Amino acid sequence: MNTAPSGTAQVDGDALDAQAPAEPEELALAAEFPAAERQDWLALVDQVVRKARRIPEGAQAGAGFEALTRRTFDGIVVRPLYTAEDAPDPESAGVPGAAPYVRGGQANGPAPDGWDVRQRHADPDPASARAAVLADLENGVSSLWLAVGAGGTAVADLGAVLEGVRLDLAPVVLDASGDAADTELAAAEAFLDLGGERAELLGTLGLDPVGRRARTGTGPAPDVVVPVATRVAERFPRVRVVVVDALPVHGAGASDAQELGYSLAAGVAYLRALTGAGLDLATAAALLEFRYAATTEQFPTIAKLRTARLLWSRVTQACGQALPQFQHAAAAPVMLTRRDVHGNMLRGTVAGFAAGVGGADAVTVAPFDAALGAPEAFSRRIARNTQALLVKEAHLARVVDPAGGAWFVESLTRELAAAAWAFFQEIEAAGGVVAALDAGLVAERVAAVRERRAEAAARRTAPIVGVSEYADLTEPRARAEVVEPPEPGPGGLPRFRPAEPYEAFRDRSDALLEKTGARPRAFLATLGPLSAHTARAGFARNLLQAGGIETPEAGPTESADDVVAAFREAGTPVAVLCATDALYAERAEETAAALRAAGARLVLLAGRAQVPGVDGHLAAGCDALAVIESVHAAQEVQA
Repeated sequence: MNTAPSGTAQVDGDALDAQAPAEPEELALAAEFPAAERQDWLALVDQVVRKARRIPEGAQAGAGFEALTRRTFDGIVVRPLYTAEDAPDPESAGVPGAAPYVRGGQANGPAPDGWDVRQRHADPDPASARAAVLADLENGVSSLWLAVGAGGTAVADLGAVLEGVRLDLAPVVLDASGDAADTELAAAEAFLDLGGERAELLGTLGLDPVGRRARTGTGPAPDVVVPVATRVAERFPRVRVVVVDALPVHGAGASDAQELGYSLAAGVAYLRALTGAGLDLATAAALLEFRYAATTEQFPTIAKLRTARLLWSRVTQACGQALPQFQHAAAAPVMLTRRDVHGNMLRGTVAGFAAGVGGADAVTVAPFDAALGAPEAFSRRIARNTQALLVKEAHLARVVDPAGGAWFVESLTRELAAAAWAFFQEIEAAGGVVAALDAGLVAERVAAVRERRAEAAARRTAPIVGVSEYADLTEPRARAEVVEPPEPGPGGLPRFRPAEPYEAFRDRSDALLEKTGARPRAFLATLGPLSAHTARAGFARNLLQAGGIETPEAGPTESADDVVAAFREAGTPVAVLCATDALYAERAEETAAALRAAGARLVLLAGRAQVPGVDGHLAAGCDALAVIESVHAAQEVQA
């Protein structure tokens, strides 16, 4: 029956279907363009990199690709382009919720409500700690990471701090790592007593004697956790006992593979203790929680979490049954700064994003002022809202393993797994994690990487925005008093924070300002017009201000006399020549000699040109910390 309104053209659906072009079996994007060959792409890369002077004229084909290739601290090659040939068989990653758990420990991932948003609290005052805890839980936090003992809640105050907290809904993770080993056990018992006989009690008791040994150089054997673990396994099926905390190793400057290898060895030590006491493998593994560092290195963090699940599945499979790993990813203290602290918001956002994409079960974004001491209410709010934005507005939790299938991520996951497994085997060959820590094996391996990280920070090849790059000397101090964390034990792994040397120079500059009314200064002896010196003057200014050094400059000059006149007004014994190489050849030697005659104790040059009479150079990749020290020293000698 024709039901079309009067005057409406009739459309024959079958006729339209017959006229429509056949739908192709495969959609060929850019099919109208000639196929691009890899060699064509490499030639274009060479062209661009040659223009940037990263490779010389006449370099062999593919040199640009090699110039853009780098190695991680684990020796893994990171290439500028990945194709399907670079990634392992996609089926080897499995599916979410099934071995080898690369794609996640749960079939549905964190959907629909997102991962566990976890906030850390370390406040000795029970009343203010309780208020902060309740405020967090009312505003988006779903679990608590509670410091107990020194620097945190006293064991006797646990009940007061957690009053009003639904312990069957909000997991509480205890952390007594800053106190004696007895405090750890006492806190665990006190928390279990709060739960009474309720099987629905949620939380993690935070026992980690191996981590304590890594931090302090001493501690009980892993089997100290057995009595508590046995009790929990019998009465509290939703409580975990042990935290396999890799933060002490990461915080000492370890590479990703070292962090992973250490965590595997520690996890195996606990499995041995628990199964040796009679618990079956699945029950023992369910009592463990793994804590990893999330950093601003977005893709390595994603790959690290995926790799951790892969390797733990491999370990437990060797024990009889492949099992998932419960992961807590925490923003790494290593990356936090005490200067330009609001930049830590961005670092926390990237770390939280990477942790969520990597499939962590629980994520902690550090408050932006965490490196200064106890965070304030505002910074805690920003930290929890960062995660709320990622989950609620960016909908990051609605996709299971969003990085899965990406050629770079899949390749990095597998290569990182090989490097981490090798370190794990080295630890096991040394007699296990306790023996490796006691013998100094872990410390020695980590120290080698830490030295390379420190050198990268010193040379600014690993820049720290707001600290080693783009420092603001007018920035007010975030806090007058900074609370230092307790020092590690004499045999423990050191704490490493790349920003610290630069911050020490800033403190030194502040002290001189307070004492004399002036900061250290380095005069920029700019040669020629603006076009000739602006680039190198900007480079020198950026480097020197990272050390708290002011940089008055001469401006456009036509002769050495012009430079010397401006130098005398600057009131500093340090001068930095800034110009093009061509102008250096014409005027640098004469100007350096004139500056010496005018009283300059230290004459530096921005660039690599070799000029008689110059004491050192400021150039890309130079030791910025050494340059800054020389300027401070020259200033203090004159004072």
